[in-house]
Amino acid sequence: MNKIETKGIGKLLGIWHKFREKHPGKAEFIVFFMLSNGITVIQLILMPLLKALFEQTSLLNIPFQIGQVGHNLDGSPYFIFDYGAGGLEGGGGGGLAYFLAVQITLALAQVINFFAQRNITFKSTGNVWTAAGWYLIAYILITIGAAMLQGFYKAPIYELLINTWGLGKTGETMADLISMLINCAVSFWVYYPILKIIFKQKKA
Repeated sequence: MNKIETKGIGKLLGIWHKFREKHPGKAEFIVFFMLSNGITVIQLILMPLLKALFEQTSLLNIPFQIGQVGHNLDGSPYFIFDYGAGGLEGGGGGGLAYFLAVQITLALAQVINFFAQRNITFKSTGNVWTAAGWYLIAYILITIGAAMLQGFYKAPIYELLINTWGLGKTGETMADLISMLINCAVSFWVYYPILKIIFKQKKA
């Protein structure tokens, strides 16, 4: 790296530090936003890969439907986690393969998110185990809420892209990405105020 590049980076860092001192709340949100987007990219890459891997196993034909809360408009049971057996392209729900792909991706992403947001965004120096405990509770509640919300948009999106538009496997992949983006967007807006509380209380 030459002197001009070093000087340019130093100037940008100086501008950023001044902005952060003058607008700490806005700077905090910008850092949170940037880190969240980076983690979202990881999820968009990892989830389809895990799903494709698990679909090569018998997990695809094992249904995972738990947490019935009432019924759909057509009278069928409405599950919080609704992953019927069989491939999505064939009209199934992805089975245990889809469920595991989503949940493993989310779990890994949230572990990364916890440490990144704690150390970089909020610069918390409090007890990591206490913060992790509250984060775990928030993660479980948000996961259940996001799963319930998915029941409204998952089937229509896959039906539109796979069958209505006739995109087949390409449409399924596109639907995977759209579903994950919606999930990430929901998590983004819910996690920010929660993390501000968790990490703010634990700062030194």
